[in-house]
Amino acid sequence: MKTGNRTMVFAMLILLSSLLYPFGSVGLGAASAAPAFAKGADISWVAGMEAQGMSWKDKKGVRRDILQILRDDYQINAVRIRVWVNPDMKDYASGYMNAEKAAELAQRAKKLGMSVMLTLHYSDSWADPGQQNKPYAWRNFTFTQLMDAVWSHTVYVMNTMKSKGVTPDWVQIGNETNNGMLWEDGKASVNMKNYAWLVNTGNNAVKSVSSSTKTIVHLANGDNSSVLNWNIGGLIDNGAQFDLIGLSLYPSPADWQGKVDQTITNANNLIAKYGKGIVISEIGMEYNEPAASKAFIFAIKTKVRNIGGGKGTGVFYWEPAATPGYNQGYNKGAWQADGKPTSALEGFIN
Repeated sequence: MKTGNRTMVFAMLILLSSLLYPFGSVGLGAASAAPAFAKGADISWVAGMEAQGMSWKDKKGVRRDILQILRDDYQINAVRIRVWVNPDMKDYASGYMNAEKAAELAQRAKKLGMSVMLTLHYSDSWADPGQQNKPYAWRNFTFTQLMDAVWSHTVYVMNTMKSKGVTPDWVQIGNETNNGMLWEDGKASVNMKNYAWLVNTGNNAVKSVSSSTKTIVHLANGDNSSVLNWNIGGLIDNGAQFDLIGLSLYPSPADWQGKVDQTITNANNLIAKYGKGIVISEIGMEYNEPAASKAFIFAIKTKVRNIGGGKGTGVFYWEPAATPGYNQGYNKGAWQADGKPTSALEGFIN
């Protein structure tokens, strides 16, 4: 069979599966109710940091479980956890988070009553606007095989979560896919249709296991309207199915107010044009600017929550548990070198 025909057949099978299992009856069933508004934290580094013997103190200097500190001291009610396909398990910062490790961390969060967002990178390590590398094992796949791999990996992750009693509330189909995913096949500037089909494959795989789990397309640069409209518009024009649009924003202490306002304007325009809800999947600011960071968090949280029609669904701070300089220089966490938090996360309170 020709590749084009095989691709069409596979796509039809994906569509058929979504029709046959509209209520997720083959897997997890309904997700537990997500909060009306998610005040979240990406905690993916926590697993690797703990494996290296790290621990965290609260603002009083008392060592406690980091998830409990986030929940009890800062009203964090949701976590975000990334999943890589076949990561280097000895690299705690740029690897380690396979499906099993992610499920263990998600289980801890669920036991504390927190909601869970998964970020499927569809890579063995970082996927972002500058790199969307295929997993090594997928490097020579045809496009049909690539869609099959996306389906299988997504279902595997969902079922691994199920084995730990976790139904994800949200699943990102890719991470910061400004120019698509799984390059070169799914590079949006080269083949938008392929990108849309990969998103559909991931979306339908999630829904085949849990129909109530919300799927997300996540883009960086939430203040850049041209990128957002080109990407989301291209996906919609090519028939992509997903529930929410996720955005990232990493402003500086000097420009955060204008960037927040522009991001909210962009969010409202996307909602008006496409009718999809918005989640701010990632935010961050330098740890040594806690007052500015606190004000930034409070402002974007408040503005997203006030988006009309309940279309603003949440805000997630990226890796607040990171200490200064972690992973070769990341400095936008919310903990200090002495193990105590800055005041930044107080912006989530109330």
